[in-house]
Amino acid sequence: MTDQIKAAPVKPNITIDDLDKIDIRVGRIVLVEDVENSKKLIKMTVDFGDFTRTILSGMKEEREDPKAEIEGKQALFVVNMAPRKMAGEVSEGMIYDIGYEDGILPVLAVPESEVPNGVRLG
Repeated sequence: MTDQIKAAPVKPNITIDDLDKIDIRVGRIVLVEDVENSKKLIKMTVDFGDFTRTILSGMKEEREDPKAEIEGKQALFVVNMAPRKMAGEVSEGMIYDIGYEDGILPVLAVPESEVPNGVRLG
């Protein structure tokens, strides 16, 4: 069992319509690369079955060897975020990395067993 943390306040309520706007899918991290000129960012190439995306994440300082630790794994991603330029690279989504906001070493949100890449949450 893990240590307890002080729970953050619950955010304001949203509607099911708000939740339906978020496209969350399972993707496989097929490649992890460093982002030049960034102490925090890594660049992931993620396979979603019918499409591939480049997604950046600030986990370089959170993990000893991000490539060895997450490459080849499935995880949950938001795929309908507007592209965002960071450190000269464009990110086309967001990975669910659990724990950062609560000050613990983050872990990936992953399916409990293998599923096809591109499967949607919900």
